[in-house]
Amino acid sequence: MRTLIAGLALTAVLAAPAGAQSPVLKPALAGLAFLVGDWKSDDGKVADTGATSVGTSHITIETDGWSLLRRDRTDITDARGQPAGGFSQVMLIYAEEGALRADYGDGEGHIIHYPYVVVAAGHSVVFTSAATAGQPTFRLT
Repeated sequence: MRTLIAGLALTAVLAAPAGAQSPVLKPALAGLAFLVGDWKSDDGKVADTGATSVGTSHITIETDGWSLLRRDRTDITDARGQPAGGFSQVMLIYAEEGALRADYGDGEGHIIHYPYVVVAAGHSVVFTSAATAGQPTFRLT
């Protein structure tokens, strides 16, 4: 019995994070702290099909404060109210060479690099992709 109790105590100690603290964003990312948390979109209307999209985002501080990770899920309901699909998305936001950058990928195979990031600290952020011949430029606000 004593061995079982000692074993359980050791397991509890090993399972508990040692000195666990919430990571703090590094100064280059501090203006984006307002993004951290869970977000849910209102119903978005898809004008050409009558469908509705609903999304959720979970944004966390990662890599000891050197990056933010955005994980999203978008679900689509058709005009009749029936499930019509959906997809997942991720976005890594980080500082590189003195500038903020982001890389986006989704469950439909799209990859978008955002080399231009403009922040209104604590208020908004705009991600813009580079102009490439024959490709659209993406802007995410």
